Amino acid sequence: MRKSLTPGRTAAWVALIVLMLLTLFPFYWMLRTALSDNTQLAGHPSSLLPVETTLGAFKRVLGLSTVEEAQAQGGSGAAVNFWLYLRNSLIVSTVTTVCQVFFSAMAAYAFARLRWPGRDKVFALFLAALMVPPIFTTLPNFVLIKNLGLLNSFAGIILPGAFMTPFAIFFLRQFFLGINRELEEAAMIDGAGHRKIFFGIVIPISAAPIATLAILTYINSWNDYFWPLLVGQQENVRVLTVALGVFRSQTPQGGPDWAGLMAATLIAALPMIILFLAFAKRITNSIGFSGIK
Repeated sequence: MRKSLTPGRTAAWVALIVLMLLTLFPFYWMLRTALSDNTQLAGHPSSLLPVETTLGAFKRVLGLSTVEEAQAQGGSGAAVNFWLYLRNSLIVSTVTTVCQVFFSAMAAYAFARLRWPGRDKVFALFLAALMVPPIFTTLPNFVLIKNLGLLNSFAGIILPGAFMTPFAIFFLRQFFLGINRELEEAAMIDGAGHRKIFFGIVIPISAAPIATLAILTYINSWNDYFWPLLVGQQENVRVLTVALGVFRSQTPQGGPDWAGLMAATLIAALPMIILFLAFAKRITNSIGFSGIK
């Protein structure tokens, strides 16, 4: 039976549509700028359509145009080693995600399924760490990485976030608490130890929340800017987010290459947008099952 369209329901749909348009408009504006000729953008700042539609900005970003062609289209002439920066971002995000999810899952299992003295007090300390702003730990981490001689290396970028985070442990612990203990007891009767229970029972059952945490961790690592900027300034370890900032500052002609910058930003963000949209339903369901309000 179709529900009648009441004034309240109509207002709710209108508000939802307006909110969606406001949310998606920055992405459209990014695409509109990327498809415009950079030399014509300043003359048509309020145009909702691309100005002198061209793919020149994407060619500049991907290294398919010469310096002369780039400058003719309003580019700065600055080069973007896009594929190198893409590789660096993939390495950092992948290694960080694999390590963080694995170690956080083990810690969450210890907090949820094992009984040991002081467990709840230690977990309370982990929850308290959620209240500490990340900026407070940046300087100690930087000093540590510098003393270890890991500046301008993948290890220096990855290590501070590679082991675990309070949110990841809390997220997985909430799900692990709901696993039936009879499964563990049956496995123990058959002679299974905690390692076999963890890898053979808990991990397969928790595939959905673990995948969700991996996706969230990957997106967060991919978008990180401040820490990679501090410890990974050399080009061989520079990630995409930092490279975009460098590209923005390289303006030998005096004006930023806004079309090229938006094209690079769009290409860099596209994999994460696709990843999130592909697993949006799983993320929502897993957060609900984990008991996070």
